[in-house]
Amino acid sequence: MILVTGAAGFIGSNLVAALNERGRDDLVLCDWLGEDGRWQNLAKCCFRHILTPPQLFDWLGTPEAAGIDTVLHMGAISETTASDGDLVMERNYHFTKQLWTWCGATGATFVYASSAATYGDGAAGFSDALDLTGLKRLRPLNLYGWSKHVFDLFAVGAQARSLNSEASPTSIPPRWYGLKFFNVFGPNEYHKGAMRSVVCKMAPDILAGRAVSLFRSHKAGYADGGQLRDFIGVEDVCAVVLHFSREPAPSGLYNVGTGQACTFADFISAAFRAAGHAPQIDYVPMPEDLRGRYQYFTQAETERLRASGYNQPFTPIEDSVGRYVRNYLAAADPYR
Repeated sequence: MILVTGAAGFIGSNLVAALNERGRDDLVLCDWLGEDGRWQNLAKCCFRHILTPPQLFDWLGTPEAAGIDTVLHMGAISETTASDGDLVMERNYHFTKQLWTWCGATGATFVYASSAATYGDGAAGFSDALDLTGLKRLRPLNLYGWSKHVFDLFAVGAQARSLNSEASPTSIPPRWYGLKFFNVFGPNEYHKGAMRSVVCKMAPDILAGRAVSLFRSHKAGYADGGQLRDFIGVEDVCAVVLHFSREPAPSGLYNVGTGQACTFADFISAAFRAAGHAPQIDYVPMPEDLRGRYQYFTQAETERLRASGYNQPFTPIEDSVGRYVRNYLAAADPYR
């Protein structure tokens, strides 16, 4: 069996759908369903069990749980505006560490969601080949990114100690992968509020052909709308996650991005074209409190990902955005 945490969330529910499409329904799902309608992300999915996070570790102690050989840990508080440090660390660090320990004891493969937010403003680059010393130089800009960074440090440190015979071989999962997701977009992100992709947030106006607003640039060398992000469709992200769930690649941290940055203006323009309208973009001043901590450029280094054996091409932005707009955002049923 495969355990998927955060299973009702954006990436988690797409993973469940992708596994179903590959003929897998021997799945154990873990998530809060809450009151934001995220249950609809799972309405078309097949699975064996669904548990809340407080129920999970009791269930993992049952004989049936011995059938789990892979944990895909996507669950987290992912809001970049989160401010409750204790709650974020409980969910994003301590819970993850418990799953890591369980996988180490049982021999299950552990794939967990890290984030490009760990790179901070990008001044230290976007290399996933950093050793422990290099990782310690990264300075995330928000609590969410820091919580992911702290677990990355723990995992890489545990691996180093194990290789130096300072830890029991069973104290870490035999295969583990921390995946640093860049700017992911696609179906089933509707419950995420302010954390939705810009295309999702602007979809009503884009579909109606109305003008949308993007931030002006406040940095030399960047035109208005010329701020750059490594946007990646969630279908490509799922393909990478499933690659690591089944291939014996070296354990460690891996970037999950296309390796090709795209401007916000081009990203939104692709959505307008998919909706059958000419792009209409207005530019508004960026809020003062955001200017000092705004990333103007992110782009994944993908050499390690390719060296791991992942050789599938990434979907071009025009195609990925077009599919999202036409097949989901403009559809009567937007769920995957």
